[in-house]
Amino acid sequence: MSLSPGAGAIASMTAGMRHGWRLGVWNIVGLQLGIAAILCVVAAGLGALLAASETAFAVIKWAGVAYLLWLGIQQWRAPAGEFAADADTPEPPPTRRALVLRGFLINASNPKGLVFMLAVLPQFIDPGKPQLPQYLLCGLSLFITDIVVMNGYTLLAARVLRALRSPQHRLWLQRSFGTLFISAALLLAAFRRSN
Repeated sequence: MSLSPGAGAIASMTAGMRHGWRLGVWNIVGLQLGIAAILCVVAAGLGALLAASETAFAVIKWAGVAYLLWLGIQQWRAPAGEFAADADTPEPPPTRRALVLRGFLINASNPKGLVFMLAVLPQFIDPGKPQLPQYLLCGLSLFITDIVVMNGYTLLAARVLRALRSPQHRLWLQRSFGTLFISAALLLAAFRRSN
């Protein structure tokens, strides 16, 4: 799941490309908080209720679609200016809090993550044993894997993609990421609950 190029991977590459690895890490923190929120919802049994409620599912789904579309449009509209590390008068980087919030919203507003956790986690939970330690172990495994993978995406973008120096390359890259966010929104819009 972590290796698949979804919204979290796109957000990690965008943060790495625009702000470098040191600031991009805060996006990864937000992504993990979003996963933790979904994990808590599933562990508390609310995930099954949300999955059963067509209205709740639709609200989460369309909020996620709107947010991904907004991110895509922002990427398309961003000027092809220099990256913060290259500019003579760099634009102020986003705050750590803003990057954490952005990452959190990307993962927490993705109902596919909820459906995935509902489908996969119960297979690893023994109902005859205390569930909290089991959910903590599953969560820890997921966090470690996702942190490693998202760091890889962020580092890739910070080191490799930043090598594109011309404004035309940067504009093309920003619009590519914008298109990927919009594509993720469209895929999410087409996602249906299994009955």
